[in-house]
Amino acid sequence: MATLAGFSSCSLWCPSPRISIAPSPSPPLHTRLRVSCCASPKSSITSTKAKTLSQILDSGVIACLRANNAELAMEAASTAIRGGISVLEIVRSTPGVFQVLCQLVQDHPTVAFGVGTVLSAEDVRNAKRAGAKFLMSPIMVKIFYAYDAGAKVVKVYPVSALGGVQYISAIKKPFPNIPMVASQGITIGLIGDYIACGAASVVLSDAIFDKEAMRQKNFDAIYQLACLAVLRGKEALDRKRQMTPLLADSFRGVNPS
Repeated sequence: MATLAGFSSCSLWCPSPRISIAPSPSPPLHTRLRVSCCASPKSSITSTKAKTLSQILDSGVIACLRANNAELAMEAASTAIRGGISVLEIVRSTPGVFQVLCQLVQDHPTVAFGVGTVLSAEDVRNAKRAGAKFLMSPIMVKIFYAYDAGAKVVKVYPVSALGGVQYISAIKKPFPNIPMVASQGITIGLIGDYIACGAASVVLSDAIFDKEAMRQKNFDAIYQLACLAVLRGKEALDRKRQMTPLLADSFRGVNPS
């Protein structure tokens, strides 16, 4: 099988043991960010992973946040969550990312938080300690190898450059059992097309955290975009679920009427 470019692996984690996040050279956070992260019993590891995977696959939309400072990251993330976002990835380059993550996990325990663009073992350890439930690593791999090695989801990036919706549709044919998340350059208006063509979910960055809105700290705009993205994701997943039994019946030669 030929090597396929543009795939990232996604790993799921259980919450880590209780720790304190040490101050970093990044701009200081508000004092309320001085928190500890809590652990779940070892017996809950499997159920935690299953719940996280279910959240990713059932969300339709993964919000991907990168910000120039920790305070902006906190405000923007909290705003998106108020708009209905249930899965949120914070890019590793965001200043104070692990402190931000730790506070968000405490403030929003039902949301699945992850760290994106993880490049080192140290990043992995810090993300796990801060409470990340999934990690995205931009490594170039063969898609089946990533899945066979334990990646529960494969992120296809940069999907727009690779062919967009048509590319997802094409690669899902030989790998129908591998959950794929489409990422890069996706607008809210294309959520339905990607999910209809086989994507389990889509990653939205600028489509929710609009650059101008972030620059102006226009959190009302971010909230509205998050609400719309969640709505379109839910509609797309509902249509997909309705179509699945119809397609199965057509393959069996069953008349749905």
